Amino acid sequence: MADEVRTGGSRRGPTISDVASRAGVDRAVVSRILNDDPRLRIKPSTRERVLAVVAELGYQPNAAARSLRTARTKTIALLVPDFENPAYGQIIKGAETAATKADSALLTASMELGEESFAHYVKQLGNGRVDGLLLAGGGISGTREEHLDRLGPPWLCVNRTGPGKRRYVVLDDERATEVAVSHLLELGHTKVAFLSGPSDSDTAERRRLGYIAAMHAAGLDPGFVAHGDYTADGGAAGMRQILSAERRHTAVLVANVASAVGALYAAREAGVHVPKDMSVISIHDLSIAAFIDPPLTTVRMSLTGLGARAVKLLLTRPRDEEIREVLQEPIELIVRKSTAPPRQ
Repeated sequence: MADEVRTGGSRRGPTISDVASRAGVDRAVVSRILNDDPRLRIKPSTRERVLAVVAELGYQPNAAARSLRTARTKTIALLVPDFENPAYGQIIKGAETAATKADSALLTASMELGEESFAHYVKQLGNGRVDGLLLAGGGISGTREEHLDRLGPPWLCVNRTGPGKRRYVVLDDERATEVAVSHLLELGHTKVAFLSGPSDSDTAERRRLGYIAAMHAAGLDPGFVAHGDYTADGGAAGMRQILSAERRHTAVLVANVASAVGALYAAREAGVHVPKDMSVISIHDLSIAAFIDPPLTTVRMSLTGLGARAVKLLLTRPRDEEIREVLQEPIELIVRKSTAPPRQ
């Protein structure tokens, strides 16, 4: 017969706390076993012990409470590393549009969190507060993936991947850099440098590999590679390295628009005229690109499409399914006044 617990003078049925106490585990473990949570990693003997106690006590989960716990919140969280970077604004815009179409709301927050803070944040989101979590940019370490799998809601990396990553959607960065290099080669440039992003960024690495592949495909040696940090300051520092390199370059491919703004500033500072002395082209196309001096030639990829696709994948794919997708949307060359044939 199922045990009955006395409280004051009354009897009540066994609770999840009674099961946890009798089995010697945490209440959350009992709950996740009963909900058949695929992320729970425990010994088979522990699972069997908990289920035996459930049967012994005759514990019955509260159906109404379970319904409340498993109901959709119609809310998605999106973490970005830097609100000041306008590229993330485009991703947010696309994600918000797709979330609205799916009758959901989008919450955004900064991702500049330490490991302990990140684990706490993920745990809070995993307590039924959101239907899913998007992580746009930033490093997702193995430790953080473990936190996400163990504590968090369904999750997906946006425009970040790497060895061992299981769930992501990214832009075709290699093809974008190939488009940029092809434009410079068609203008007659053969000495092309690359101003990359951070050396630990897989996005920057994909763009660097695309640049190298395009140069090799044309029978040319890649030029100098400088590493920035996707900011104007980093772009200026990277351009100064390129200008001081032993090899003279007639064109520079920059990994993003923010870095290109700094690169153009450093060129002016050094008395280098763009595009007469040096052409500059950037990956991504943001509204500011048309208004800087000179207006910047860019390669446009759909950041809004990336945000929208991420939301759709998050809401429609099972949480334990591997997602490794390269977004196949049009890549467009936008020619402005920062590129021209090299001076003879």
